[in-house]
Amino acid sequence: MKTSKYFFVGFILFLFCFVIYLFNGFLLTIAIGILLAVSTANINRFFLKLTNDKNLLSATSTTLVLALFFLVPFMYAVIELAKYASSFDMKNTSIVLNYIQNFNFHLPEKFASFEPKIKEFIASIDINSLVKQGATYLSTIGKSSAKFIVDMGLIIAFYFFANLYGKSLMNFLKETLPVEASHIDSISHEVANTMSVVLYSTIATAVLQGFLFGIFLSFYGYDGFLMGILYAFASLVPIVGGALIFVPISIYELANGNTLNAIIIFLYSIIMIATIADNFIKPLIIRFINSKLVSSPANINELLIFFAMLAGLSTFGFWGIILGPAIVTLFIASLNSYRIMTKEFDNLK
Repeated sequence: MKTSKYFFVGFILFLFCFVIYLFNGFLLTIAIGILLAVSTANINRFFLKLTNDKNLLSATSTTLVLALFFLVPFMYAVIELAKYASSFDMKNTSIVLNYIQNFNFHLPEKFASFEPKIKEFIASIDINSLVKQGATYLSTIGKSSAKFIVDMGLIIAFYFFANLYGKSLMNFLKETLPVEASHIDSISHEVANTMSVVLYSTIATAVLQGFLFGIFLSFYGYDGFLMGILYAFASLVPIVGGALIFVPISIYELANGNTLNAIIIFLYSIIMIATIADNFIKPLIIRFINSKLVSSPANINELLIFFAMLAGLSTFGFWGIILGPAIVTLFIASLNSYRIMTKEFDNLK
């Protein structure tokens, strides 16, 4: 036998390194596309059943659903924000900041000693510098939005191919990798269930919070649909979340002399959305998804998922919301499979 198995494996690994280097610029988008396909596998199965196992048609339908769900609201928000940006006057920002800087307030008696220092700090704020920085950030956001749209297009393309060839790829991995097929099935099953619950619950909660905020803001003359979309996206950011939207709006209302409106919007966002919707309704959503939308309930430690999302955001940016929990889940699932494998090996002794 002339061919050496170890040499051939080494040669394949050598070529694999070149493949990784070749697709280095697309690794993140490929990973996100695959993870989204894994998370929404039940939707693809639904279309497969609906189309009598026509793989191309079901993959196309699943991709269209995802594209419409994400791209339509995002493009609407970008177009509307571009309209606002074209007529945006930086003088209005200066007026708002000057109002805040000159706002006369009094702290409760217990905290009165801090009042001079706070007022001194506010008075030391350089308004012109803040306005210039704001303009710089706006241009940066514009560039980032363009990059985000390109990345989203690539993710949708990889998502389509993951749905189209996912089953064939899994069979190939089972035949090729030196791991029992049952262990691969166990890992993929656990990752798919956990990612489905994370993705669906995150989307459902974001949509609910965006709906509640958008409907409420429409009574104050704002574009409810736009505000809802912005709040839904902002709610995906851990810790600060929707405060990225309702705090500036409350300050804007306050600067325009609408003190009551500012207080109502602020309190509504804190009590109704950040407290009731996020802390009481979200667990019910997770429980419903866990019992109805996935093949078997996933054991999710919400605190672990939260920190995984936070770490993912700091490492990978926006898409870390998906990548963070996926990496942690894959690691835990692999450890569980290894534990089962060692037990099976010990039983054979």
